[in-house]
Amino acid sequence: MAEQGARTKEGRRPAKQDSELVMVALGGLGEIGMNAYLYGIGPPDQREWLMVDLGITFPEGDYEPGVDVILPDLAYIEAQRSSLKGIVITHAHEDHVGAVIELSDKLRVPVYVTPFTAGMLKTKAGEISPGLKIDIRVVPVEGRFNAGSFDVELVNMAHSIPEVSALAIRTPLGTVFHTADWKLDDTPVVGAPTNAKRIAEIGEEGILAFIGDSTNAMREGRSPSETAVAASIRDIIKNAKDRVVVTTFASNVGRVKAVADATRAAGRRLVIAGRALHRAIQVGIETGYLPKDFQYLDQQQFSYLRRDEIVCLSTGSQGEPRAAMARLAQNEHPDLSLDKGDLVIFSSRTIPGNEKAVGRIQNSLAMMGCDVLTDNEALVHVTGHPRRDELRQMYAWTKPKIAIPMHGEARHLREHAKLARSCGVNDVLILTNGEIVRLAPGPAKIIDDAPVGRLYRDGRLLINAEETPVRERRKLAAVGIVVVALTMTRRGDLVGEPQTALDGVPTQDDEGEPMADVVLDAVDGCLVSIPPGRRKDASMVSEAVRRSVRSAVSQAWGKKPIVKVLLNVVDTR
Repeated sequence: MAEQGARTKEGRRPAKQDSELVMVALGGLGEIGMNAYLYGIGPPDQREWLMVDLGITFPEGDYEPGVDVILPDLAYIEAQRSSLKGIVITHAHEDHVGAVIELSDKLRVPVYVTPFTAGMLKTKAGEISPGLKIDIRVVPVEGRFNAGSFDVELVNMAHSIPEVSALAIRTPLGTVFHTADWKLDDTPVVGAPTNAKRIAEIGEEGILAFIGDSTNAMREGRSPSETAVAASIRDIIKNAKDRVVVTTFASNVGRVKAVADATRAAGRRLVIAGRALHRAIQVGIETGYLPKDFQYLDQQQFSYLRRDEIVCLSTGSQGEPRAAMARLAQNEHPDLSLDKGDLVIFSSRTIPGNEKAVGRIQNSLAMMGCDVLTDNEALVHVTGHPRRDELRQMYAWTKPKIAIPMHGEARHLREHAKLARSCGVNDVLILTNGEIVRLAPGPAKIIDDAPVGRLYRDGRLLINAEETPVRERRKLAAVGIVVVALTMTRRGDLVGEPQTALDGVPTQDDEGEPMADVVLDAVDGCLVSIPPGRRKDASMVSEAVRRSVRSAVSQAWGKKPIVKVLLNVVDTR
């Protein structure tokens, strides 16, 4: 696992002449999701690289129609693949690990993970890509390993999933402390609390740069504990009269355990709906975060139970259209159903961009007569990210020379930067994806730009965002499409009548004339206006018809549709 070579007495390789320590994000800055960070050490033309996380994000509602998920474009590091010493995954949330299965083959380097993350990654890979071979290197919780010139120590952090690791990345030019996602929770339901003692010890050793979570940098105070949520859910389920359905992030094993404990305390039976939940439960049992005798029923048993003995734990807290919760809300699930008076608990935070989808589901449930409970009405969810008091405590422990906010939208990064300065950090930088910052030697400074971009998973295909039909889909959603089919001879004579198809376009104008007639009149007028000698130019005729139809529909409707002309040239000899 570790690479060997001459090292200093502290265990690090000595710095080469002209060496620099740099950092660049390929995703994760100015956004919540798609985390992918690179740390580089060495001369500018001989850097060794270490990647931290390789995650996905989700499409932003109607702006990216048809896109399933979004992944970072790795072109910059693909071109330097031989210099990449590995990928370290901080935890098993999709925005940190979700792109590994699809993109690791582009890099072909070791992927360092803790046991729980390894279980989640292997199980998912076996389901969606059975033949894929990933070089997974399992590192113990709070373990330490070398990858090239990088000496990496994992430090346990509390979050909403087991085995979240901050990284103390030691290099010949200084130590970077990369927090990953975290909070201060002395009583998590599963796993250990944030290792404050070890963080303070590393701070005393000396931390050059702090790269930290900014998600809750705008919220004062301290995040509540998962134990408080567990107690609240237990009371809610105990007092419920009919069915209870709880939806949460499948990977939140602590919340799964809390719901299971509450179900058992209320004398009810737990039903699990959703493949992702089955996957997380199995890995939780294998790694010891759930008991080996963890008992639950599959969704096929739902209909055999009385309403007052069911607690159903369901996927779909983010409004995913194919998940169990969405199908329940539309009364389309093959095994599950809801009735008036049933209680549905959204034990989750809505990820930005998913508000409309979640709102539609909640409103559908309300129209069915269900009672819908969210974290606005009761303590059914707490954040897994630090609020301002927790950030202040972290800065007191780490005492970094440089602070770079990460994992947040622009407003979160800005507020985190202000807080870091108030905590005594003089060198604070707000970066965007692609900006290469030199951390050492000398003061932190942006020195270059790396190409960054997005890849879309579109059905079975992975396509560069700049080369996709998504732009046309957006336009289709707004203005529809008109298709005109023509057949002409090589001499330019029309054969038969033009055929049209209109989708997403009004059927008639404001005077009642069919829009199809408006299109046909425009085609006829255009063909008449073209001199017979010029009709032999098929491409010219096609473009003239397209422009005429677009203009005519625009005059009748006030919007310019997409117009496609299919011109077939036949030989009549």
